Amino acid sequence: MNVRTISGEGIRCVLPWQAIVGESPVWHEQEQSLYWIDIQGKHIHRFHPGSGQNETFDLPEIVTCIALRAAGGLVLTLKKCFAFFGLGTLALERLADVERDITNNRFNDGKCDPQGRFWAGTMDAVHWSTPAGSLYRFSAGQCLATMQTDVICSNGSGWSPDGRTMYYTESFRYAIFAYDFDALDGAIANRRIFVPIDRGSGGFPDGMTVDSEGFVWSNLVGVGQIRRYDPDGKLERIVQLSVPRATDCTFGGPDLKTLYITTARETMTPDQLAAAPLSGSVFAVDCGVRGLPSHAFSG
Repeated sequence: MNVRTISGEGIRCVLPWQAIVGESPVWHEQEQSLYWIDIQGKHIHRFHPGSGQNETFDLPEIVTCIALRAAGGLVLTLKKCFAFFGLGTLALERLADVERDITNNRFNDGKCDPQGRFWAGTMDAVHWSTPAGSLYRFSAGQCLATMQTDVICSNGSGWSPDGRTMYYTESFRYAIFAYDFDALDGAIANRRIFVPIDRGSGGFPDGMTVDSEGFVWSNLVGVGQIRRYDPDGKLERIVQLSVPRATDCTFGGPDLKTLYITTARETMTPDQLAAAPLSGSVFAVDCGVRGLPSHAFSG
């Protein structure tokens, strides 16, 4: 298979910004807006591509991932708990706590499955390569279940279009895993490596999304790439950004054919920032491929 590369003029910076760690982009189809966060900045953003306007909502602590909520507003993870956030009221309702006894751990990435359950995992925020994290499933009725332990930096997840496969990233195992997924009860089984990442590549896998053809788009932090893999795990396409820290991506736009990409500037030196001044901005690329709609939390 020939690997196609998209770079340069094929990629647009749609929102110049200086997010410390831009992450967790979610497309709201009814609003035609993109929700995204700055983890270390303690911000939720709502970007309107049509007008170029970006609204910012301040939170009292780090916010690590978000998803839409069917009842309105957002479901999210803070450092150590799940929470609801009201966009109109700005009310933050803290819900289930996790890992209060593990000092260094915090939540990281997360996403809702097609049935409206919110999956989010943790990481050691001091020693990133320690297998101290876990993956949790948070369901309507505030039901919390531990689904995977000994995780090394929990990161992006996604589901195949037929709902039978769940993909899950462990950044510092340098791998995207696949599981058999039971849509009825949310069980996962038969863990196996879907894509291994070369530890000498200069990057590590972060956020991801899945398109309507069943291809997986994975962000590679450190080399500024989003890699598209076919359902067999073969590399099909590379989107090459002008900034090194591509963190996460999702499809949006009226036809769900625009890939929106968040980026970061955390840990970059002054020389690196001078060479890549748009680090922390939001980018977009028209892929000619339709994505899947964002799933909302059912509770």
